[in-house]
Amino acid sequence: MRRLAYFFDGYTPNMLYGRDAELAQIDRLLARARTGQSGSLSVCGEVGVGKSAILDHAVLVADGMRVLRGTCIESEAELPFAGLHLLLRPVLDRLDVLPGPQADALRGAFGLADVPRTDRFLTGLATLTLLTELADGEPTVCTVDDAHWLDQASATALLFAARRLDAEGIALIFGARDGGLVCGSAGIQVLRPGALDHEASARLLAEVAADLAGPVRDRIIEQSGGNPLALIELPAALTAEQRAGRMHPQTFHIGTLPVSSRVQDIFQNRIEALPERTRLLLLVAAADDTEDLGIVLTAAGLLRTSIGDLAPAEQARLVQTGDGTLRFRHPLIRAAAYQSAASSHRIAAHRALAEALGAAGQPDRQAWQLAAAATGPDEAVAAGLERAAEYARRRGGYAAEAAAYERAALLSPDRPQKGRRLALAAAATGAAGQLRQAGALAERAGYLVDDAQVLAALAEVQAAVEFEIGSSGRAAASLLAGAAGVAAVAPDLAAKMLVEAAHEAIYGSAVQTARRAARDLAQMDASPPYAAFVPAVAGLASIMADELSAGVREIRQTLSDLRQLNAADPLASLPPGLRRLAAVCALTVGDDQGAHDHAATLAEECRRQGMISLLPHALQLLAAAQQFLGLHADARASGMEGLRIACDTGQEHRAAHLSGVLGRIAAIEGDETACRALAEQAATWRSAPAVNSADHSLSLLDLGAGRPDAALARLTDLTARPGRHTLIAIFSLPDLVEAAAASQRPELGGPALARFEAFSLAAGQPWAAAVVMRCRALLGQDTAVSFEEAVRMHSDGGRPFERARTELLYGSWLRRNRRRADARGQLESALDIFSRLGAAPWAARARSELRATGVSQHGTATPPDDGDLIGRLTPQELQVVRHAAAGLSNREIGALLFLSPRTVGYHLYKAYPKLAVTTRAQLARLVLPVM
Repeated sequence: MRRLAYFFDGYTPNMLYGRDAELAQIDRLLARARTGQSGSLSVCGEVGVGKSAILDHAVLVADGMRVLRGTCIESEAELPFAGLHLLLRPVLDRLDVLPGPQADALRGAFGLADVPRTDRFLTGLATLTLLTELADGEPTVCTVDDAHWLDQASATALLFAARRLDAEGIALIFGARDGGLVCGSAGIQVLRPGALDHEASARLLAEVAADLAGPVRDRIIEQSGGNPLALIELPAALTAEQRAGRMHPQTFHIGTLPVSSRVQDIFQNRIEALPERTRLLLLVAAADDTEDLGIVLTAAGLLRTSIGDLAPAEQARLVQTGDGTLRFRHPLIRAAAYQSAASSHRIAAHRALAEALGAAGQPDRQAWQLAAAATGPDEAVAAGLERAAEYARRRGGYAAEAAAYERAALLSPDRPQKGRRLALAAAATGAAGQLRQAGALAERAGYLVDDAQVLAALAEVQAAVEFEIGSSGRAAASLLAGAAGVAAVAPDLAAKMLVEAAHEAIYGSAVQTARRAARDLAQMDASPPYAAFVPAVAGLASIMADELSAGVREIRQTLSDLRQLNAADPLASLPPGLRRLAAVCALTVGDDQGAHDHAATLAEECRRQGMISLLPHALQLLAAAQQFLGLHADARASGMEGLRIACDTGQEHRAAHLSGVLGRIAAIEGDETACRALAEQAATWRSAPAVNSADHSLSLLDLGAGRPDAALARLTDLTARPGRHTLIAIFSLPDLVEAAAASQRPELGGPALARFEAFSLAAGQPWAAAVVMRCRALLGQDTAVSFEEAVRMHSDGGRPFERARTELLYGSWLRRNRRRADARGQLESALDIFSRLGAAPWAARARSELRATGVSQHGTATPPDDGDLIGRLTPQELQVVRHAAAGLSNREIGALLFLSPRTVGYHLYKAYPKLAVTTRAQLARLVLPVM
């Protein structure tokens, strides 16, 4: 049996019994960290199960490792970044080594500098980078105890960092009760210590209460349920007669309450036995959120108690002091000290603490203490809380900001002020990712305000909530209504809302909403960037109304206007929302290179400015453009990165759309298992683009596998449903034509060809015109001439996968018509393209057709080119290699890809042998243009 001396929950000497498996798991985690591998773990369970003891073990055996420790405090759960600051406080002198935006994010979070508001996940990236710097040459273990009381800002940052740990040599361990943000969080391994068995319980009791009579010991083991804290504290509640067994065990009743309630009752009994002034001092300490002995004593002095009154509590081992702090030895003692006090005494304690904190220059904490002491509406207290909210906002503490605004609203005697503060609380709550709560706050605020700009802000909150967890159609309608109210006083804000309304209307096929957004935007006097999107918004509405040609032409007008704006002012930058819509518009009209350029610019802006929440959408658009351009390795890398960040940041809808993009790549490559899994994930989000993307991937998979009937059935349904206006549905029309021709049902392909031809004529893209000619050939419309014209048009560039499909179909037709020599050139070109794209089933068909022309083997053994080499890399390795080849350092690459520099180095180490290089200089000589 493994034995380890330590202080259980920081206050009682004890031995760890019955925890061999748990300690072994901790030991393995630390061993991996010592070899440069990272990992995270949440130790979860009920009060007293020994979570703190397991974390203490991790610290005790962390020989040769840097140790950072933090224990969260219940009263600090509303203070932004309190838990993170507690953990990182000893190493804040290392902030200068971080990339600028990350260093600023942490300085702002900790109130060390006044910096612009940042993305709520940027602080998590900064935390990851700082921990990586600490672990460079010295493996690091971080423990965060009582993590169920982490403020949300700290929890968001630490969980974001924990999910992205890889090859840094960091072990991050949380201890928390079940529930809350930490236990059960995606991507974090969970360790759940169970109840001690009878033997371990008996050994523990023999250590802490050796004088117990046998029957008493058995009764305590039974009543404790194997909970170590109960095994320690229950004997202490017995009289000498009970301990000796002179009173039958049944005559003392430990009770049937949960263990935490039983133990808290024991602590409360101890507190009630203390002198009155000591109890009052403990109440002040329990109401305090600083653990600062000076603050507690100052406040206690206002209630006529002093440090001398602390001695009985120390002797009873309820609190401990040292290094200027006063700490309760267990959270249940704090709870007992506070909950057992009369309400009048609690109010007095909070007021005294408010006065002490005000004198100490801590106005935000003072505001919360005054709020706790308030017995009714009080504008002065509400105003103080609003100032605390503003301070939290400057630090990036969205959840703390929201809590302060909401509490301020509850204390506001004036109705408009109450509504305004509730609206601010709703916006901050939405920014913190608590969407359902944000929606409820916005609804409450809507009944209390009539100010147009406040109502517009509420509309944006409600739209964000609806888009994520409700209806995208209702989201668009909310934006439409909000824009109408604010158009006269803030035209650019109204224009921004109308543009977003049109964009969101696509997801819900809300044609009338999109038309009204287009009409209202056209009537506004918006600034040039927004005015340029008037045709595009009208075009999106037209496409949804099945006016395809008109809609595509209108969208092209916006893209042309944007090019003119850029030519007039090359340094001008579109706002992120407009840049995103520009990429969507370019994809919609088949301008793949334009979409790539807009999406790449947006992704770069997101990386440079730390806009982590927007990055998944930018990467989705970039991956789609890259796939159409034939850059499948890059598309997979972008899509996988976007999917990982979307999952890390809780953006389920974006994860679905990214899965759709990745599903199309898997379909082309013939990976049936991956394609079906990704399609299933895409279809979980019930919006037209996501569902259509899933069905299109599966139909493309069927076509590649030679199942045209299955593809035809799926595509016929896809192009007939209300969401037929989406770009993926439009781009699936040629697939329907091919499936219809292969299924000997060409009559079903005619309408699809007509619709795609209308798109092609309006879009003016050579690849689309070529595909139209291919479809005509498949439907028997002057087949030879149509195929020849299609091949000629493809030579103007665009969509290599479509070109290869045309060449495969033409080559097959030539071979069937006994023109084998002519067929070989087409089929060899198709095979080369399919092979480069990794389109295995399509390459197999081309290879089969070539054999039928008399070619036994295609190609000769030649050294692999750079495209072949990069195909050996994982998506993550490819991204790292591209940036390294461009001359970026590991630190710079990590900042761009939201990875630690050590992880970047690990990926390079894995990539070098695959590329047959050993240095960065050799990388630079490969043809690896930066994405």
